[in-house]
Amino acid sequence: MKSLFDLEFRQFITPSIIKIVYILIMVLLAIGYLGLVITGFMTDAMLGFLMLLIVGPLVSLVYLVLVRASLESLLAQIRTAENTTELVRLAGGIPPADGGYRPHPGNPPAPQQPQDPTANGGNNTPPANPYQK
Repeated sequence: MKSLFDLEFRQFITPSIIKIVYILIMVLLAIGYLGLVITGFMTDAMLGFLMLLIVGPLVSLVYLVLVRASLESLLAQIRTAENTTELVRLAGGIPPADGGYRPHPGNPPAPQQPQDPTANGGNNTPPANPYQK
């Protein structure tokens, strides 16, 4: 409940409420299915049986699959964001939720301006690579 009122959005609440949302959507689909069957029987008995046995279950199943895939996709995006934040923290960086951009203390210095190859006596050898040992 504390996460719901976090105005800085440091924590995701979707993983904790996604089960409730899915259950509510299943209940709404069941109510919609019953409404579809009742409406079908009120119109015509044959249409009611068609809605009861073929159309209603098919429509409900398709919607349930689409909702499930959407919720799983949303949850995967949130878990990716959480894992990325944890990787940044483990690497010694500042996670985005903890403040603005600050350079990592272990970063190499910025690249220098290219030098004129004739400036060091015509020697055209490239400078040593600081990343090779």
